Amino acid sequence: MLVFLLFTGVHAGAQPPAVRAPIQYTVRFPAAKNNYVDVEARVPTGGRASIEMMMPVWTPGSYLVREYARNVEALAAASGARPLTIEKTTKNRWRVTTLGAPEVTLTYRVFSHELTVRNNWVDADFALLNGAQTFITLADDGGPRQHEVRLELPPAWKTSVTGMPDAPDGQPNHYRAPDFDTLVDSPIVAGNPAIHRFTAAGKPHLLVDVSEGGVFDGERAARDLERIVSADAALWGGLPYDKYVFFNLLTGTSGGLEHRNSVMMMESRWTQGTRAAYLGWLSLASHEYFHLWNVKRLRPIELGPFDYEHEVYPRSLWVSEGLTDYYADVQLQRAGLSSRGEYLAQLSSAIRALQTTPGRLTQTVEMASFDAWIKQYRPDENTLNTVISYYTKGAVLGFVLDARIRAASKETKSLDDVMRLAFARYSGAHGFTPQQFRDVASEVTGTDLGPWFARALDSTEELDYSEALDWFGLELRAPPALADPAGWLGVKTRVDAGRLIVANVPRATPAFDAGVNPEDEILAIDDFRVAADQLEKRLESYKPGDKITLLVARREELKRLPVTLGTEPVDRWNLVVRSDATPEQRAHLGRWLGNR
Repeated sequence: MLVFLLFTGVHAGAQPPAVRAPIQYTVRFPAAKNNYVDVEARVPTGGRASIEMMMPVWTPGSYLVREYARNVEALAAASGARPLTIEKTTKNRWRVTTLGAPEVTLTYRVFSHELTVRNNWVDADFALLNGAQTFITLADDGGPRQHEVRLELPPAWKTSVTGMPDAPDGQPNHYRAPDFDTLVDSPIVAGNPAIHRFTAAGKPHLLVDVSEGGVFDGERAARDLERIVSADAALWGGLPYDKYVFFNLLTGTSGGLEHRNSVMMMESRWTQGTRAAYLGWLSLASHEYFHLWNVKRLRPIELGPFDYEHEVYPRSLWVSEGLTDYYADVQLQRAGLSSRGEYLAQLSSAIRALQTTPGRLTQTVEMASFDAWIKQYRPDENTLNTVISYYTKGAVLGFVLDARIRAASKETKSLDDVMRLAFARYSGAHGFTPQQFRDVASEVTGTDLGPWFARALDSTEELDYSEALDWFGLELRAPPALADPAGWLGVKTRVDAGRLIVANVPRATPAFDAGVNPEDEILAIDDFRVAADQLEKRLESYKPGDKITLLVARREELKRLPVTLGTEPVDRWNLVVRSDATPEQRAHLGRWLGNR
């Protein structure tokens, strides 16, 4: 017993470990009109002679090193009224000499003028603060530490909202995160947003709209979000939070970034003006909300514990992002927010995007995930030839894999069951490996899916859609062939200051074979001038097989490039329900998407 007590540390009169003093931030906006936020951080030293402070270089969910410390200004340290020496040691670290002080105070300003979901924005009207871009913390702190945030708002601002827990004192604009991960994962919006509250699955939810402008109907959006939440709660068997916040910044920009119990979205206030635009917003919300389970809790093993200073290299973003993209629109169907035709059109778009991207034959989907840091967020003029999006291919893989599981198990199992079992096993502290996810899928299906995964994930073989189409009674239909097709160049262009500029040159096109380069300026065909907006019209005068001479300007030199025009590939990626689909196939379709 004595040995047991010695090794476990359990003995009579044992005291619980001491609660470590929190880092306390006070956030002020004295220069909001100039896009600055001021931060004061009271940092316990633990009696050390010096402390090392750190700011993240990237933020979870956005896989690119963004060097947030570049926006920090006027960083200073003090103990009471006594200035302390602070030395920058790396691009995002600082060492503070404490002189034995039990606590030091850092003060600094952050320039905040990048209106994206992963950065900060501050102006006279409102503030968006993301944790990684705002808060400097102790480096190598040795374990979780609470981080408190108190905001002092300008007189014209009424409130702030975050998914972070309220501080125990219950004071407005005062929050306490149990650790730095929670602080980073809890964006804050301050100002005068419109707040729409609703309850779903017994939990409170907030839709926080910035800049509705009397145009965006927040109450309507909240009602539709409630249906999405309810559909996802039914799939997963409940909601793993006390409250959830949908931030919706109607700023004219676009994007979404998931958090543990909130999401940051950006769109136009006019997004409800058309059915297509509003369905796109609902799809974005559905995608980001599904991340609540798939990535924020069920995550690739490489994503945690978070290393905020270095790249990490997951191979399973096709699961985290691609399958989330697949479910985003499936769940809209199940929630009754889209029609069957609208869903099939969306899935058709994903298949079309995959099948018309030459990069699918160059890069595997697992390598697309691994290379996200250097490719996904850094596209260039040759990206379409060398990269496939793990969002796009992952979504299409979801469709094909779901059908395979349903067919192999005779409709007793589905991809839903795979996600639930993976969540039950791997949503804890360590995440899943690529092989573990494959094994779970095989276990649920009752058959070895290893060879299928090897082709789908580890190779650049074309996907086989036949099993999925047959199971659901679908077909990929091409439009009627044109009786008199025009000649096809295959180049993608943009108009720049009245000039016709080559943006991309896809492989396996006449333009690629002829040596047309990105950034070439197209001037003429057969020595006849081509206006910047008339290329397609001019090509209608030629037939497939015709030989032309393309006059381009490249680095201020004129070049004549012989081109043999081709025939534009037929768009055969339109999913429709077969007219001769059997009752059994239609039943499969109904069980997949909901019998509505």
